[in-house]
Amino acid sequence: MSGEDFVARLKKRFGAKIAGANLQGVDPWIEVTPDGLVEVGEYLKAEPDLRFDMLNCISGVDYFEPDAKKASKAEWQPHIEVVYHLSSIAQKHTLVLKVILPRWKNNQPGQLPEVPSVTGVWRAAEWHEREVYDLSGIMFLGNPDLRRILCPEDWVGYPLRRDYEMPLEYHGIRGR
Repeated sequence: MSGEDFVARLKKRFGAKIAGANLQGVDPWIEVTPDGLVEVGEYLKAEPDLRFDMLNCISGVDYFEPDAKKASKAEWQPHIEVVYHLSSIAQKHTLVLKVILPRWKNNQPGQLPEVPSVTGVWRAAEWHEREVYDLSGIMFLGNPDLRRILCPEDWVGYPLRRDYEMPLEYHGIRGR
């Protein structure tokens, strides 16, 4: 099945929950809406000819340019992407899913964007979602243990956000 046929198959089944695709890159990807993520994930895992039974990783990518001059030339509006790399061991194929979110929920700085957890589809997501939450500041609704995993519990901010400012000091220890 070609990439275009696969996208058409998904669009036929899920309609507007398949928001786009780019099949031309090194890692072709399909964009899924946040409200379609779990349903699409369940389908991709359960369908016998697909069987995406392995979640390799989840990444949070912050599309934000803090430099005003560069930001004015950017070809995109600031946003966050949650990227899921999937594999099928049995079928020997891979897939990348993307969910695009606003940088801040309701455009309120400090209000973390939200996406449903896929821990019910791929158990390994529990740890991956914790890492993305901790470093990129994305809430995974329904994750059974969403808390910091790399930074201390009292850490302020999300280090992989493009506008993050490293504190000069943490508990009396100078960092720079």
